[in-house]
Amino acid sequence: MTIKKLAAVATLVGSSSLVSAQELEITITNLTHGIYYTPFIVAAHDGTTSFFRSGTPASPELQQMAEGGNIAGLETIFTAANANITSNPAGGLLAPARSTTFTMSTDDGNNYLSVGAMLLPTNDGFAGLNNWRIPSEPGTYRVNVNAYDAGTEANDEIVGSGAPGEPGFPNPPPVGVVATGGTGVTTIETNTNVHIHRGNLGDDDPTGGKSDITNYVHRWLNPVVRVTVKVM
Repeated sequence: MTIKKLAAVATLVGSSSLVSAQELEITITNLTHGIYYTPFIVAAHDGTTSFFRSGTPASPELQQMAEGGNIAGLETIFTAANANITSNPAGGLLAPARSTTFTMSTDDGNNYLSVGAMLLPTNDGFAGLNNWRIPSEPGTYRVNVNAYDAGTEANDEIVGSGAPGEPGFPNPPPVGVVATGGTGVTTIETNTNVHIHRGNLGDDDPTGGKSDITNYVHRWLNPVVRVTVKVM
């Protein structure tokens, strides 16, 4: 067999291994000091599907997750794309410094992994791993994930309903935002595309100031999540 034919065979073997079904063990770790995460959505899908794109406006489904933690719309998108989906693997909020581990089986062609959840407390901040290529070689792989701003709501940092289109952020227990009386950090969002989040500003005034977020508890630096993928 010629070198050219051997190369062609190797390419075909490599390509088939990239599209074959896989067994994955996935661990999501909260790297922050005081941020909680709403239920995560985790999807293995093909390369034509994305749940967000930096520098472009957020979809309504992404807005629902980023402002209120509702992943139902994203589940619908990934289901329509024949993705393999794991929803809410932590069984509720993922607390600071905690991890959740689960297994996933992927179908042929679902070679890309996406992970997302809302950061609490934020107005429209979310952790997003988008279209990460799942390795074909068995082993353990770690990806650090940044926080993004959906660009759909002003970061006023005031407790509110969390409903899409309404100001303010949700404050379910055990997030524990106890400050009140904030006047609001801002009323506008000048960057209406998905972009890296500036972080919470917060303040140390529990009964006033600009923010209802406590600056010595709820601030963070990227990365905010670590995704560890063990390819079986």
